[in-house]
Amino acid sequence: MAVGAEAIFGESLITTTLDSAISWARESSMWPYIFGTACCAIEFMSVASSKYDISRFGAEVVRFSPRQADLLIIAGTISYKQAPILKKIYDQMSEPKWVISAGACACSGGFYDNYTTLQGIDSIIPVDVYVAGCPPRPEAFLDALLKIQKIQATQSLLEDRSKRIFKGVLDA
Repeated sequence: MAVGAEAIFGESLITTTLDSAISWARESSMWPYIFGTACCAIEFMSVASSKYDISRFGAEVVRFSPRQADLLIIAGTISYKQAPILKKIYDQMSEPKWVISAGACACSGGFYDNYTTLQGIDSIIPVDVYVAGCPPRPEAFLDALLKIQKIQATQSLLEDRSKRIFKGVLDA
């Protein structure tokens, strides 16, 4: 009596490439790190609730250690004092890593046009997906997660994301 894959597929044969198998594994098991500083972080909390259930997309293991995470979600206002901390957290994450900028404050400074607020995190770290809103709805977070999964599905294993050129304000 066959068990596992033999029971499902029988005598059939499955062929694939290493790129597609690794991309499937990456997109099905993301480990997000949340850098939440304001109301956008409260909205993100509802994404993990039973109504929206981020675990359907394989991102339920929210990590609070950058060395264990591969998806950085910045939700909220970032001040100039927090910018070096955010950059350090991004640098500590292992490759490949992706970034979601959520909310008007993280994307563009929001309505805080003053000397203390960073006018968009894309001046210090590269951003893969922007989420609009003040605060963004939980559905927008899930949509951003699906967009990251599409990026992961099309990315080749041989493409080295660490060699992509990005020069931020805090880079020497």
